[in-house]
Amino acid sequence: MEASLLVVEDEEIALRNLQHVMEREGYEVTATQSGATAISLLETRRFDVVLTDLRMEGVDGMDVLKKSRELQPETEVIFITGYATAESAVQALKHGAFYYIAKPFRLDEVRKVVAEALEKVHLRRENDALRREVEGYRDGEGIVTQDVEMQRLLETARQVGPTDCSVLITGESGTGKELFAKYLHKHSTRSMGPYVAINCGAFSEQLLANELFGHEKGAFTGAATLKRGLIEVSSGGTLFLDEVTEMTPSMQVKLLRVLQEKEVLRVGGTRPVKCDVRVLAATNRDVDEAVRNGSFREDLYFRLNVVNLHIPPLAKRKGDIPLLAQHFLLKFAGRMKKPVTRISDDAMALLMDYPFPGNVRELENLIERGTAVAQGDTIEVMHLPETLQKRVGFDFRQAGGRLPTLEEQEQTYISRVLDEVNGNQTAAAQILGINRASLWRKLKARRGEKAS
Repeated sequence: MEASLLVVEDEEIALRNLQHVMEREGYEVTATQSGATAISLLETRRFDVVLTDLRMEGVDGMDVLKKSRELQPETEVIFITGYATAESAVQALKHGAFYYIAKPFRLDEVRKVVAEALEKVHLRRENDALRREVEGYRDGEGIVTQDVEMQRLLETARQVGPTDCSVLITGESGTGKELFAKYLHKHSTRSMGPYVAINCGAFSEQLLANELFGHEKGAFTGAATLKRGLIEVSSGGTLFLDEVTEMTPSMQVKLLRVLQEKEVLRVGGTRPVKCDVRVLAATNRDVDEAVRNGSFREDLYFRLNVVNLHIPPLAKRKGDIPLLAQHFLLKFAGRMKKPVTRISDDAMALLMDYPFPGNVRELENLIERGTAVAQGDTIEVMHLPETLQKRVGFDFRQAGGRLPTLEEQEQTYISRVLDEVNGNQTAAAQILGINRASLWRKLKARRGEKAS
């Protein structure tokens, strides 16, 4: 779809000149000499860019800008004026103008500024569309999926969430087991209570006992005050025990007593304290094997495994890779305040071919890295780790196992040049030996848009 411009200029010759130049660039141009007419048009039609004179009789350019901000906040407004002052420029930019061009202007300058404004509009709309797509597959506490098995697990979680039964969540590291724990808590009758999580494999037995059960004052050297453990703290809510199979046998016995008696005995204490807590647990180990070899108590296993949710590895739900990648791209681009909105086809193909031993967590790290090092609006193969490229056998000289086309080679080279000049499109155009508008068209073509 071609870009739509509204040109507002009270001098007829200047108006027709701008209209002619912009139409030659391939834009759909609506021209008017009246600020009032411009506002009427903004009320009935959508424009990508408004190019307006600042000083006009009656309704001036500032009025057009303010109305445009109100009616079409995504539209960029560019001022052209023969009365340029520092004060008017500051006011224009303060009220949201994209750029401020002083007369007499060069047509190349106008072309360049309009192209850059359209690029910003496009990126914003692409970002919004991407966000809507991701939101359509988002459920619970950040769980983004279109996988049938994952959807089935979410439905099971919704069904058992309101109950108080224990749930054992299994799956490889990085698959998102804690996201499911948070999802269960959110959909429980305890959602207004605390959600407390602890990794049982991160502590020695003594420290884990102190964290979970707390201690009485004077229980050991340094215990100057009473400390409530996490089981007490999470009373009325949910306690999530990650890597529960890493507990020592004696700690397993203590946990089993908590589940059976609904009470906890602090370290150094003699009187049990009642606790009302729902326990969720997770592990990346084969629990059945742990029970068979005696490293995990069978009675505790049965207590925890009332319902089992097994999260499949990312390699078995490859259809989620593009969706998750875009989800993380939105997250990190926003956090880093970078205009990165897409992942190139070659980079996505590389991700789709990768086995992801680190699962969703590894994909998140890769997209964070790609967003951080990308210079333009796209994460390219070169922005992913070299180790990843080598592991899947990706070769820059080929695309999908075939010789690349001339256009593909050109786009790869353009990306490399932009990377070298930190995304400066003017500098890149000079290196490439083309003008800024031609570079912009090539970048549009890379996104599959109609070239202007």
